[in-house]
Amino acid sequence: MLAMLAFAGNSVIGRLALRDGALDATSFTVLRLLAGAVVLTALVGLRSSGRRGRAFAWIRQGGWMPALALFIYAITFSFAYRNLTAATGALLLFGAVQVSMILIGLRRGERLRPVAVAGFLLAVAGLIALLLPGLAAPPVVPAALMLISGTAWGVYSILGRGVADPLVATAANFLRAFPLSVLILMVVLVAPADFSGDTRFLRISDLNWNSFATVYAILSGGLTSGLGYAIWYAALPGLKSAQAASVQLSVPVITALAGVVLLGEAISLRLLICSVVILGGIGLIISDR
Repeated sequence: MLAMLAFAGNSVIGRLALRDGALDATSFTVLRLLAGAVVLTALVGLRSSGRRGRAFAWIRQGGWMPALALFIYAITFSFAYRNLTAATGALLLFGAVQVSMILIGLRRGERLRPVAVAGFLLAVAGLIALLLPGLAAPPVVPAALMLISGTAWGVYSILGRGVADPLVATAANFLRAFPLSVLILMVVLVAPADFSGDTRFLRISDLNWNSFATVYAILSGGLTSGLGYAIWYAALPGLKSAQAASVQLSVPVITALAGVVLLGEAISLRLLICSVVILGGIGLIISDR
């Protein structure tokens, strides 16, 4: 329950920090990855205290490919949430994660039975219906960025399967992803001042660290990401695969409710129907497994 609240909190806190330009997306990503790396490193350090001579040997775990996937997830997540509601963003993110992991599994030779195939097609249809043009459709570019974010997280999850110590690997990957976010920040700092358009990264004048939203970014990285992942990895050994997958169906629902209560967001009929279709389709796949 705590892990699911943390995952939903990522979307709510991200929206709080990024809406109305309270904090720019690049700075949010840098602060989030830095805070996550610090908290996860501290957790690993506390766990390995007393093992002299090998205190930082764990840094060699993880890898640059999963770190790149983690960075792509984080940076596209930040830019998408400038213009998406918490509920819509969480649904797109969660749907893309599950669909991408299923597609990768199929490419690797996994097979789905008819019930699971029907569920997969239902989930994809729900995502398409959510994105179709109309009054209640989310903005195209932010929605596409969130789908990329979910796909990157799905790839990261696949790359992390089978690692000996997920917490250590995640800490090492956060440490690798952080310099990538700093590199993007440096690009922003030297970007031409007249670089324009809604799909731009940023102009230097868009950078904004003098905001309470900075605290949200640190909480997102240190609390809902760092501690959230630690709690999740502690819970996983006691859950079956189907249980672990199905409990994540609660994340978009929790996010939608939190968005209404904390952010004053409205739930459209289209979002409600598409949520039922997408989560129902994924539920069919999980139940078939």
